[in-house]
This record gives sequence, structure tokens and C-alpha cells, in this order.
Amino acid sequence: MSQPVKNLRLRRTQKLLREALVELIEERNFDALTVGEITERALVSRAAFYRNYQDKFDLVEQIFAEAMQALFDAVSQPGTEHPPEIWVRFFEHIAEYERLYRALLGRKGSPWFVLKMRARMIDLVKGFQRLSLGQPAANPPTYPDSDEFTANLVATMLVEAVTWWLEQGRLYSSEEMTRRCALLVTAIFKETNTWQ
Repeated sequence: MSQPVKNLRLRRTQKLLREALVELIEERNFDALTVGEITERALVSRAAFYRNYQDKFDLVEQIFAEAMQALFDAVSQPGTEHPPEIWVRFFEHIAEYERLYRALLGRKGSPWFVLKMRARMIDLVKGFQRLSLGQPAANPPTYPDSDEFTANLVATMLVEAVTWWLEQGRLYSSEEMTRRCALLVTAIFKETNTWQ
């Protein structure tokens, strides 16, 4: 079999498995799902599943890693040098992958996934701590690098904001979510600056 055909088959199998996973999470609880149910829904053999993934957690991990890479790519694109644009791109990314995030962060998702997302959000918050949500780049708020509390608090707030936004059917635009989160995060940064 030629390499392009093999790659096409691999991508097709991965797509079917991922779609089946999201559908099943929407119907039932992630923790209750089995690999057999996922492969049955995807019409893919268990052998094909195990050629690509170790277990259902590995499947979610790879989906999440790709989504997070897309997020980091989105917020690293030219034109996102100014803080608000970075976070608008963040919410646009969430909207693009809405079904995945809603399934995994929602009530039928997994606390394991919520913790993974929060950990990645901590990285994102730390990476952009000098580029706060709504502050001009010339006068960004800062907090001590050792202040894990602030990074955790902001990351947890953002994950909860995303979860709420998706559960409400994206009631607000990406720009409005950025504005609202910016006000809260700026207030948190401003307060933590007084603790030094």
C-alpha cells in the first residue's frame, strides 16, 4: 500500500474514532465509555484503535493536544501582539472546536480532562501574564513568577468561563467574552500586585 493511501486511511480512522467519542460523551458519561463502544460507533476495528491509541484517555489526550496546538498557533499568529486580540483568538478557537470542548468540559465529560485543560491554561496565562487581557502592552500588570496561586486562579476562572459560555450556547460573541474576562482578570492582577 502506498504511503499517501495509508496516511489517508489513518486520518479517516482517527476522524471516525474522534467523532464517535464526542457523540458518545454527548449521550453518556465519558468515564462509563469503553473502547469497544467507541470502535463500534466508529465502525472501526479494535485493532485499528490500538494501532493509534493506548486507551480512551490517550485518544482524548491526542485530541486535546492537537486542539491546544491549534490554540497556541492561533494566539501566536501575526496580529495577536496586542492582548485583547490574543484572547479573542482564544475564544474563537473554543468556538471552532465547540462540540469537542462542550462534550469534554460538560457534565458528561471528565474531571481528568478539566484538570488537563486547566494545566494548559496555566501555561497560557503564565505565557501571557505580561500581556493581560485588557491592558495596554506599555503598562501590563505583573505578578511574581512564583505566584502559582494567581496563575491557577485565573486559569480556573477561564476554564469555567469557557464551560459556561458553551453550556449557554455561546450567548456572547468572542469579543464580548474577552471583554468580560478581561475586566475580571485585570481586577485579579491589579489586586495581586498590591500583595507584594
